Amino acid sequence: MKDQKNSLDIKKLARASFCLTFSFLNHTITPVIKLKKYLEYYLTWFRIGLFTFGGGYAMLPMIEKEVIERHHWTTEDEVMNYYAIAQCTPGVIAVNVSTFVGYFQSGVLGALVSTLGVISPSILIISAIAGILSSFSDLAVVQHALAGIRIAVSILMSTSIIKLFKKGVVDIYTSVIFGVALVIAVMSNVPTVLIVISAGALGVIFSMLKAKGARS
Repeated sequence: MKDQKNSLDIKKLARASFCLTFSFLNHTITPVIKLKKYLEYYLTWFRIGLFTFGGGYAMLPMIEKEVIERHHWTTEDEVMNYYAIAQCTPGVIAVNVSTFVGYFQSGVLGALVSTLGVISPSILIISAIAGILSSFSDLAVVQHALAGIRIAVSILMSTSIIKLFKKGVVDIYTSVIFGVALVIAVMSNVPTVLIVISAGALGVIFSMLKAKGARS
């Protein structure tokens, strides 16, 4: 009887030790995993902000490489939707996109960390060169360098616009929306936000007409 009691005590002690160990590891490892995840958000968007020039549209290739292909945080269609929504919301496109991606991955904290990541390089670089830029901006070599950067940025933006066009303009309805928006943007001074909202409204109307035609 005594041996059986000792055996039961050992099993209870072992079970209690296991539970304590598991609880300790759970409370220790889980915060580390979460911290690593948020650090990955920050560093990824920091790289995007650091190595991309020209703003939101020029960032699209880098965002696709890092966010879609490398980390699989979102899909290409979702990124295109984020870009479309970012046009309708205040702020810089790249910042809005990083906020959207971070939010849909890890809520408000994910959005905050991702946003801080993408704006940090600009803050650091501008703070570092703002004081000395005026002293060198008139130099010929600086002017030539900026001209070359503008050309590269134009190419990156053109590539992104072509990709957005191929993904967005897919039928007669979207072609009509594209044509109307292009004419208004080129021939008038209508605010961009109104053009975007109007295009969205036309998209809803056309989708309703297509659904109605399919039912009939």
